[in-house]
Amino acid sequence: MVSAVPNLRVSEAAALLGVSDDTVRRWIDQGRLPSKQESGRMAVDGQALAAFAQELADSPEPGHTTAASARNRMRGIVTRVLKDGVMAQVEMQAGPFRVVSLMSREAADELGLEPGVVAVASIKSTHVVVEIPEA
Repeated sequence: MVSAVPNLRVSEAAALLGVSDDTVRRWIDQGRLPSKQESGRMAVDGQALAAFAQELADSPEPGHTTAASARNRMRGIVTRVLKDGVMAQVEMQAGPFRVVSLMSREAADELGLEPGVVAVASIKSTHVVVEIPEA
């Protein structure tokens, strides 16, 4: 089984939310996003970041596009996992995008997916595959 929820550096949290490092630091200073010191650096708990990402995730209208690709790999943070005896529904926030994947419970368990885990959603046609990026 893959390791538990990480603590993320400010730059990692910013990349996952699609904002600048300074924006994340401002949110921390304002008390909107909890942080802690880890090895002399400011860090954000993965579960706290997942909850914060959901709060920020107003689904904006996509507007008009000039080009699109169905082949995307989107790095994000797991915000919710619902499991039953056979299947799992995994929700991720990748910048401004909410991604939902249905997979076997066994796959979700093997990947160690839970709110706060950083993952990659690979999207091709109607299939979304969730992967764990190398550290």
